[in-house]
Amino acid sequence: MDFVFTGQYFVNDDDTVAQQVYFESDEVHACIVTCGGLCPGINTVIREIVCGLHYMYGVNRFLGIEGGYRGFYSRNTIPLTPKDVNDIHKRGGTILGTSRGGHDTSKIVDSIQDRGINQVYIIGGDGTQKGASVIFEEIQRCGLKVAVAGIPKTIDNDIPVIDKSFGFDTAVEEAQRAINAAHVEAESFENGVGVVKLMGRFSGFIAMYATLASRDVDCCLIPESPFYLEGPGGLFDYMEKRLKENGHLVIVIAEGAGQELLSECLSSMDQQDASGNKLLHDVGLWISQKIKCNPRCMAGYTGFTVGPVNGRHAYIPFYRVIERQNKVVITDRMWTRVLSSTNQPSFLDPRRISEANKDEPQPQSQLLDGESGVCNESTSKQVNVIESKALPLLIPP
Repeated sequence: MDFVFTGQYFVNDDDTVAQQVYFESDEVHACIVTCGGLCPGINTVIREIVCGLHYMYGVNRFLGIEGGYRGFYSRNTIPLTPKDVNDIHKRGGTILGTSRGGHDTSKIVDSIQDRGINQVYIIGGDGTQKGASVIFEEIQRCGLKVAVAGIPKTIDNDIPVIDKSFGFDTAVEEAQRAINAAHVEAESFENGVGVVKLMGRFSGFIAMYATLASRDVDCCLIPESPFYLEGPGGLFDYMEKRLKENGHLVIVIAEGAGQELLSECLSSMDQQDASGNKLLHDVGLWISQKIKCNPRCMAGYTGFTVGPVNGRHAYIPFYRVIERQNKVVITDRMWTRVLSSTNQPSFLDPRRISEANKDEPQPQSQLLDGESGVCNESTSKQVNVIESKALPLLIPP
């Protein structure tokens, strides 16, 4: 089968990557390893490496290293064939498994040599690519004929030089769903504030592109752009203005944003994960608590329920609605209309009706007299009773 190959391009003409290595197809023993966090499209990359080498170059021997870098020396491997990977692109995650850390250069290189591997494909983020570079240098030092190729994988898009990594577009698209949900909730409440925390340890590309794509975001906070909370021009000052204008607010914040502010109010945390990355404080939880504690952002009443009274929605103290139950007044005109509509008897003898008339309070009508807004006599009595209480109803403007 003939294939048309495109030209090869390098960032700089003097890049040492231009060094070429030649293999006979039947001599190739390739391995693939995935490291670090998950990312949309990893299985697709695995599939294309296997199918591309097999159908375009006639390579038949593939090995999958399970569980990240430590799989090299733990002897966790699975054979791969085009049939094995045929439909893995429909599945999420990675069929090889992944992990952070576990990079022991000497053990990895010894395993590569012992297994007779001469092509190594490493899929991972910035930390994984640093590890791949160290493996390549050790292989060069040992004089082994082994090719090492890295496939950058990072939804943060924090690997330099390349335009973007696979999975980044999917991450931005999924982030918009979270933003839309936060906007719906914030818009449904008076002075509602929605906070969406997105991935981005040191780079705010997901937050930035998701904000541009959504158009529902009022404030985007990223690690590259410091911010402060209090004072003129601070976050709270801006939030107060936006809440007065729109009545709601949506904030998108990258996980690495504002870490210097958290360090000031929380104990210093210099711990690292297995990949050597500094563990970050939960900026989403922190800023949510700060917003709740900021009295300028959300203010109102408490201890009340809301309902229509005399044609207007009013704040009603809880004790007003729990002191008794609202029941149908069977001596009222509305129940008389029901009896007239159904032609049923009242099922009450005259003595019971007489007693009911004495015990039941006068019916309270909530109708307004025409369109003038003037209450009828019974409504006026009701309003007088309400106003005589210690806590009057609060009518929203």
